[in-house]
Amino acid sequence: MKAQSASCGLGADLEREDGVMGIEFTFPRCRKCGAGDLVPLSDFGSQGAPIQFKAWVCTNPNCLYNIKIRNGDVIVNEPVSDALQHPYRTSR
Repeated sequence: MKAQSASCGLGADLEREDGVMGIEFTFPRCRKCGAGDLVPLSDFGSQGAPIQFKAWVCTNPNCLYNIKIRNGDVIVNEPVSDALQHPYRTSR
């Protein structure tokens, strides 16, 4: 079976030549720069529940367009910080 396009653009079921089923993901192109893709990011809520697709960020490092949901509000293009510049958390 050949890969099929999913109408949502996120993924399509496919069967490899060895018969193993998998999912092929295609992400939407960034409309701001046209060079990167918007990829989803997930997080955990204050109670520890997983929040899927909390944010979408452009993969182009010169663009970094992003859209997020915070407390029910949609936030567009908030500055993105580099995690490498923050000190690592240590075990308690």
